[in-house]
Amino acid sequence: MTTTPIVALQKPKDISLDDIESELQSIWHQQDSGSATPIATRATTFTMVVYEPEEVQQILAALGYYTGFIDSNHGSMTREAIRQAQIAYDLRVTGRVDPPTLARIRQEYAQLSPSQKVYPNIDQRGFSLSESISAHNPCRIISLCPTFGEDTGVTAQVSVYCPVQKKSSGNLVCCEYINLRGTKAALGRVSDLIASLTLPELPKFVWWKATPSPEQLIFQNLAKSSNCIIVDSSFFSDAEAELQKMQDLIEAGTYIADLNWHRLAPWQELTAAAFDPPERRESLLDVDRISIDYEQGNAAQALLYLGWFASRLGWEPVDYVGEGGIYNIQKFHFKGPNGLSIEAELAGIPVADLGEVVGDLTGLRILSTDKSANCCTILCSETTGCMRMEAGGGAQACQVEQVTALSDQRADFMLGQQLQRWGEDMLYEESLAMVAKIMNLPK
Repeated sequence: MTTTPIVALQKPKDISLDDIESELQSIWHQQDSGSATPIATRATTFTMVVYEPEEVQQILAALGYYTGFIDSNHGSMTREAIRQAQIAYDLRVTGRVDPPTLARIRQEYAQLSPSQKVYPNIDQRGFSLSESISAHNPCRIISLCPTFGEDTGVTAQVSVYCPVQKKSSGNLVCCEYINLRGTKAALGRVSDLIASLTLPELPKFVWWKATPSPEQLIFQNLAKSSNCIIVDSSFFSDAEAELQKMQDLIEAGTYIADLNWHRLAPWQELTAAAFDPPERRESLLDVDRISIDYEQGNAAQALLYLGWFASRLGWEPVDYVGEGGIYNIQKFHFKGPNGLSIEAELAGIPVADLGEVVGDLTGLRILSTDKSANCCTILCSETTGCMRMEAGGGAQACQVEQVTALSDQRADFMLGQQLQRWGEDMLYEESLAMVAKIMNLPK
């Protein structure tokens, strides 16, 4: 990824919480009265609050497995640290944090003495300006960086960075950075101040880089004051429970955008294209079987796809059967608008070559028990293929397609795209509402 060149009007400066606004005004006053070239002006686009907990790197650093910077970038050093921890604790070695790994390293960390929980790693969270965000020239970024250890209050740093845009006219359009560090409890005590730092006249985004926490005071206050809370359900430790939280927030009037939803676009587009021909479109009403395979570790994409498909066809959830096993098979039964009984199967596939995103779809099959129906469709990931999908179905002729993933599925890149389309996404909301219905079936 190309790093955006930046010019700093002032390096990060430690200040008190009460002095944040006055210090920023001072920076701009110094710039106005000087003769610096090129001219720097304040951006006037939006305010963004970024919640960067980065629990994994902090725990692994305290346990002695991670020696790099605390930077929220799960690159090769972080993946290797996770691998070493998984080997040490006799876990499945993946280099990624799955629920069993997270639970175990939390347990090991809890057993450390206070002195052992102190680590020397430099904390670089809060002042890295990704190109995907800087291209939009936000007016202000407020980074919240929860720390471990003793609660000593909240520290603040401010600075102003000016991304040098390609094909620039020579002027610099600059972004104000406010970085707040402290324990979760300490940040909670200043949650009203955090909300007040967002500029009232501009749109306000919250990029919550963690499992959503509606019970946290910070989250509650930011939800009230923001236009949109952006999450990535591939980060969720318990996809089923957290998607239900998303639905509850939407019902309460909070606008939620899920970056993981947009990763489904190639699958949705190919599904729609497969049923575009008139002779196949009519057979959609005959579909009564759908199997969805996803990379084991996070069922969010599979559930969102099922929610989308079921809501489009007007299915109503009836019951749930959890079969478990190596694929953690889950079966959901629906009733179609024509009274048809429908079965949907979700399967978590153990994949040797893990992808960049936890829980990516690997394959799906849509068909009918009516052998005369022309609806059998198989979609397979171009990278992982369909390990369980076989083009069966007797007399049915299956249409088989390969799905090419989006060229860049990283969260920061997806975030840049989300900032261009932050209006309400009714299709996502209707799909999520169906997921909530599915999750509320008796288990």
